[in-house]
Amino acid sequence: MPGIMTNSGYRNISIDELQSMMQQGGVLLLDVRTDAEVARGMIPQGMSLPLHLLPLKLHEMDKNAITVFYCQTGGRSGQAAAFAAANGFVEAYNVQGGIFAWANAGLPIAT
Repeated sequence: MPGIMTNSGYRNISIDELQSMMQQGGVLLLDVRTDAEVARGMIPQGMSLPLHLLPLKLHEMDKNAITVFYCQTGGRSGQAAAFAAANGFVEAYNVQGGIFAWANAGLPIAT
């Protein structure tokens, strides 16, 4: 498992770790930003799930899936990963630096 385990039961991962995980496949990548933020672009393969809707949708998700959350800089996605871990998700991850780190690394943004 990549990343460093937090006290909240999820792992923080870097952009490099995210890329590696995405190449291996089987990752559910969730963008927890607002619809307006997502409209400006998102990480390819990501799916939008605004943070405020996470409690309503979590029960529909596979708790054993590799679930990676990201936002603008990593704060809201850390909250999402902690919430998922507290609700039984085995592999919950937070992308440190969020989409800013992704874009600053020169990686593609889907619009």
